Amino acid sequence: MRYDRLSAFPDGFLWGGSTSAYQVEGAWDADGKGPSVIDVNGHTKPGIADFTVCSDHYHHVTEDVALFAEMGLKSYRFSIAWTRIVPDGDGKINQAGIDFYHRLIDELLAHGIEPIVTMYHFDLPAALDAKGGWQNRETVAAFDRFAKILFTEYGSKVTYWLTINEQNMMILVGEAIGTVKPGSPKSALYQANHHMMLAQAKAILACHQMLPAAKIGPAPNIALTYPATCDPEDVLAADDVNSIRNWFYLDASVRGIYNTVAWRYLEELGATPQLEDGDMDLLAEAKPDFIAFNYYTSMTVAKPLPSDEPIPGSSDQQLFSGEKDVFLGVRNEHLPHTDFGWEMDPIGFRNTFRALWDRYHLPLLVTENGLGAYDRLENGAVHDTYRINYLRDHIEQIRLAISDGVEVMGYNPWSAIDLVSTHQGVAKRYGFIFVNRDEDDLLDLARYRKDSFYWYRNAIASNGADLG
Repeated sequence: MRYDRLSAFPDGFLWGGSTSAYQVEGAWDADGKGPSVIDVNGHTKPGIADFTVCSDHYHHVTEDVALFAEMGLKSYRFSIAWTRIVPDGDGKINQAGIDFYHRLIDELLAHGIEPIVTMYHFDLPAALDAKGGWQNRETVAAFDRFAKILFTEYGSKVTYWLTINEQNMMILVGEAIGTVKPGSPKSALYQANHHMMLAQAKAILACHQMLPAAKIGPAPNIALTYPATCDPEDVLAADDVNSIRNWFYLDASVRGIYNTVAWRYLEELGATPQLEDGDMDLLAEAKPDFIAFNYYTSMTVAKPLPSDEPIPGSSDQQLFSGEKDVFLGVRNEHLPHTDFGWEMDPIGFRNTFRALWDRYHLPLLVTENGLGAYDRLENGAVHDTYRINYLRDHIEQIRLAISDGVEVMGYNPWSAIDLVSTHQGVAKRYGFIFVNRDEDDLLDLARYRKDSFYWYRNAIASNGADLG
């Protein structure tokens, strides 16, 4: 649908930027921090930067937040590293870690920037992983304790909370991310998923009890799936993937039930989780206040290949290759793609907004969206017109979604500042701010404003009315 008059972005719209602790902070073992699965799994490739220093945000908090304020950010979505707060996941609290996030949050508030806190972004404490990780039901209790520590420490300062970042990606492509050991059986993955759902529910209930004025929600990666053609079998495959990839996680988070199509898929695999008395009552009781979601690109699928034909694998969480008897991932010939092979589909962003709103009717908050590229620093400048174009196209679609009647709270693109990408290290840059380092040389870690920095500042100042 086209409109003669578009709705404006609402007053108080949360224009921001996003990062995660393990990708931006560095200081991986500083001041009492314990090791996480990211630290010990060693899933980076030779010649690709690891996560020990990253952008050294830990030691540049004051400088970085001042740059965020100069850019005009109204919000900053970041994660708290579990192992900075509780180094072994369930033992003694580390006061130095507590103090670091107080400093960060206080800096944000001093500059009028709303903190949006992700409680868990891939970095499970290694000590808990050694005991079975999320497959061990005891991790639910450990996360519940961790959540209550955060609410106690930061609840007077933080209004917006996110539970678990991209839980669906950790289950579907955890090996690519580095959160799942190679060869993990699906039965173990979906048992872990169920425990994460229980942990999330406990956190939501604790938040509502301890912080009545706060808002909390899940933060999966949601992207609407298209059929490759109008062949009914392709349409059926797309519906299957939407159920398995998207609705399975949000139906449990929002409605307190498991999606029936996805559940039948698990039954076919022999991968249904073991449920205990009271589990589903807990999921049904925990009601999120909003849905946060990450969106980079849509997905296109065709009917599955004959079962005796092999399906090529993928090492990238956005490039799904397929699954036997379920679907085959295919290129969408109508979409351009980035230098890293990710398709660009801003209209798919609007489609995803519509689907989420129609299905759940909860306010929506974008917590990741962005373009990874090989940025070049030339005479102190980075001319990233390609990123500006990507962001402009997606912001225009948010405004169209708002005009469709969707309630949108804010937009926090990935990433506020350059950080270490999960797959391509420092070379794949997303930030508005360039950090001067490469894969194997920290150089001076100096910060430089990219062209997109100034463009986004203008977009924020105009509340999205002037996109240049």
